[in-house]
Amino acid sequence: MDLFTAAARAFAMDEAAWRRHANPWSGWTRVFGGLPLICLAIWSRVWIGGWALVALACVALWLWLNPRLFPPPAHLDAWISRGVMGEKVFLEHRAQIPAHHRRAALLLSWLSLPGTLVMAWGLWALWPSWVVFGALLTALPKLWFIDRMVWMLGDWERAGGQVWRDG
Repeated sequence: MDLFTAAARAFAMDEAAWRRHANPWSGWTRVFGGLPLICLAIWSRVWIGGWALVALACVALWLWLNPRLFPPPAHLDAWISRGVMGEKVFLEHRAQIPAHHRRAALLLSWLSLPGTLVMAWGLWALWPSWVVFGALLTALPKLWFIDRMVWMLGDWERAGGQVWRDG
């Protein structure tokens, strides 16, 4: 099992959840809320000690619930909606996706690692500038990944691929 498959299984995204997650409110609240909330929950150990684990559990619950909370969008014209649906297509049809898109997705995923390490060190040492810098270094490749999924989705659709499954 690879990184992408493991992430998809962890969030247990079915067709209805993907449709709801394509809502720009869902996509953007995860993009701009997920990482800061994780950092805040970990940092909260300074203020609330062991209760920070409860804060982390709440963030994990939010990240799982988020794709299920918003109604499906009326259309997929928004950049973030197309990125989310591109990710869905990528996860479900990876073997059929051109190699250049698969390589780019893997590279962009790995490019988040250095930022994650910087952010983790900042959280461990309680250095806010390292946390912010690491979070930015983590988020930028993720945004680039989403943009790549938009590009890949366009190629998929031009080749006759379907985004939604009926049912």
